[in-house]
Amino acid sequence: MSRGFVKEDDQELIPIVPPRADLPDGMVNYVTPNGMDELLQEKETLLHEIETVQNTDENERRIAINYINAKFQLLNQRIASGKVVDLDKQPHDEIRFGALISMQIGNDKKVQKYQIVGVDEANIAKGKISFISPIARILINKKVGDVAVLKLAKEDREFKILGIGY
Repeated sequence: MSRGFVKEDDQELIPIVPPRADLPDGMVNYVTPNGMDELLQEKETLLHEIETVQNTDENERRIAINYINAKFQLLNQRIASGKVVDLDKQPHDEIRFGALISMQIGNDKKVQKYQIVGVDEANIAKGKISFISPIARILINKKVGDVAVLKLAKEDREFKILGIGY
């Protein structure tokens, strides 16, 4: 039946699902082993949510399940495209994907630590930056003692590499 002959109250809302973290077309979806574990845990959580959806209104229940299914599809695409990087095989004297970097930023004497991770793992509050971020790009291939420079509109910010771990 055409949607034109359906009562307005019977029309089902299409859930709007926020997109996952941006991964440019053609870019490999690198993930750390921990990042893949987090994606798989998120999948289990969504499966549990589907099983436990409780709404007395059947229409609301269908909308909730459609929303979870839409999130599930996006997540499955990320899991399927994920390329887990073995951090033990990274060169330990150079910054590469998965590196945990100790550094000083600008004139700040405080040592800060950041890890270069996949787009879905990135969380600046936890010290995790995406491998496609401008900061990660200037740090890649640097060694202890090197200074990476990020050109900003009003200044150049320097990142002095103090340590690298995996």
